[in-house]
Amino acid sequence: MQPTHDGSSPNPTATTRYYSVKVQLYGRFMLEDRTEHVCQISEMSPGNVVIGTDIMAHNGERIIAYIDHIGRVEGTVEKLVSGGFLLSLIVSDRKKNKIAAQLTWLANKHELDTPEDRRHQRVAPRNPITTLSMADGRQYPCRIVDLSISGAAVELRMRPALNSQVILGTMRGRVARHFDEGVAIEFASVQSRDAIDAAFES
Repeated sequence: MQPTHDGSSPNPTATTRYYSVKVQLYGRFMLEDRTEHVCQISEMSPGNVVIGTDIMAHNGERIIAYIDHIGRVEGTVEKLVSGGFLLSLIVSDRKKNKIAAQLTWLANKHELDTPEDRRHQRVAPRNPITTLSMADGRQYPCRIVDLSISGAAVELRMRPALNSQVILGTMRGRVARHFDEGVAIEFASVQSRDAIDAAFES
C-alpha cells in the first residue's frame, strides 16, 4: 500500500497525519545508476517530497537524496510531476517525527531568524537530543530542530521567558524567540564548528 500524498501512514489504524509544507530547499540525489544530480525542493511532508529536477527518473526507482536542513532520505519514485518527480519516503516513525519538527521550523523560520542567524549556515548536530538548563539549575530534555554557529531552535514543552539565560548542552545563550513547538536560542557568542560538534556529540 502506497503512502498518501500528505505523508500520513498507510496503516489504517494509525492516527498520526502529516501535511505537506511549501519550502525552498536545495540538495542532490542519486539515481539507481549511481549518478548524482542537483535538485530543488518546493514541497515536502514527512512521507513525501517533490524533487525538482530536469533529470528523468522512472516510476518505482529507488532514490537517495541529501536535502539541506533535512539530511539524508531515501525512497521510491511514486509518480512523475511537472518539473520533477514525487518521491515516497521510506522512513521510520521516529525519522518522520524528526522531519516534521524540521519542516515546522523551516515553515516558521522567517519569523524566528535574527539578523545574526541569517548570516550563518545551518549545521547538523551529532545528536539532536540534549538538555536545556536554566539559571536556577532546572533541566529539561529537548530536541534540536535547527542549529547554526550562532544559535539553535529546540522542541521544548515549557516556555522560558524571553531573554532568559540558558545552557543548551554546554552552550550558553539566551531565549530569543518562542514558536509553537519550542524556543529559539541565541548563543552568547558565535561558535566554531568544532565547538558545536563537542557540545552536542553525545
